[in-house]
Amino acid sequence: MKVKIYPAGVRVLALAVLTFFCAAALNAQDTTIKTKKQAEVMIPRLSTASVQTLNQSQEVMDTLDTASPFIKIILYSDYTWKYFKLPEYANGKDEFEKFWNTEKAVPYQVSMDELPDEIAVWIVDSLGGFHCPRIIPVYSKFGYRHRRRHQGVDLPLDVGTPVYAAFDGKVRLSRYYKGYGNLVIIRHENGLETFYGHLSKRLAQEGDWVNAGSIIGLGGSTGRSTGPHLHFETRYKGYAFDPEWLIDFASGTLRHRLFVLKKMYLSPASRYVPESEEEEIDIIEGDTQDRIKAEEEAKAKAEAERKAELAKRYYTVRSGDTLGKIAIRNHTTVRKICQLNGIKETTVLQIGQRLRVK
Repeated sequence: MKVKIYPAGVRVLALAVLTFFCAAALNAQDTTIKTKKQAEVMIPRLSTASVQTLNQSQEVMDTLDTASPFIKIILYSDYTWKYFKLPEYANGKDEFEKFWNTEKAVPYQVSMDELPDEIAVWIVDSLGGFHCPRIIPVYSKFGYRHRRRHQGVDLPLDVGTPVYAAFDGKVRLSRYYKGYGNLVIIRHENGLETFYGHLSKRLAQEGDWVNAGSIIGLGGSTGRSTGPHLHFETRYKGYAFDPEWLIDFASGTLRHRLFVLKKMYLSPASRYVPESEEEEIDIIEGDTQDRIKAEEEAKAKAEAERKAELAKRYYTVRSGDTLGKIAIRNHTTVRKICQLNGIKETTVLQIGQRLRVK
């Protein structure tokens, strides 16, 4: 990677400021956070606003060290920056050891009773980034779809399209898995896991550390799906919840930096992992039928509106015209002309004025 060097003054200032934030975040990273207010006090944040997906088109200008040997700062040509975590960052962290399993999709042995009523989860902080896996409106939503459990969202994409890691994390599973087809599961240090299913090719392997925006696979249609798409799930301790609570896929925006997940919105059934490829097919085929029906209705509505627009007739006022004369000439009534144009019978007409008469 070709690296350019900033002037010494810029490097020193950037390093001083960014190292301060890095050190503060590192000191607080093992602290249990129970409330948003507590979190805002304990961990400095640059903004509470929503987060845009990372733009990887910027040119890297420089890489700076931080107080941690496992974390670097990358400076871009547009004077923005982000943290970059090295693979060694995950070593020894409990989240990447407990219930770690490279064969089961849901290895957690955590009951609903063990979960707190409210779970405050940092999605991104001063050390973590976000990259939308695929910026496009959701094709099939989370929940029960056509009497089938659908534990994630489906995003259409062409075969071979890059699929990006949403957040920093460590790949726990990368294999062909039952109804998911080619599946990559990434565990994140906040306790969440993200699933990426139906890939044509898996580019991340078990044990790999990936940063937000890393390409972890290519879009496909494995698992006998009815067409190329990405099946994307978000789970906490094995319990699935709607990924759209976190991400606006149409705009590629992360909705929350700090997300409060309420246990009451989770269900024991959400631990379900599809054992049969037919279940995913049933869901997608049902959604396809719904989409075709919606498209046909939209086309019919558009055609009706087009015909109605063509049926409209307009008249340009000429010298000597009155509403009565115009009504007679166009086989209508003064009252109808007034309704169509929002005018009164006493309105003074102007030469060249355009009136709708039908």
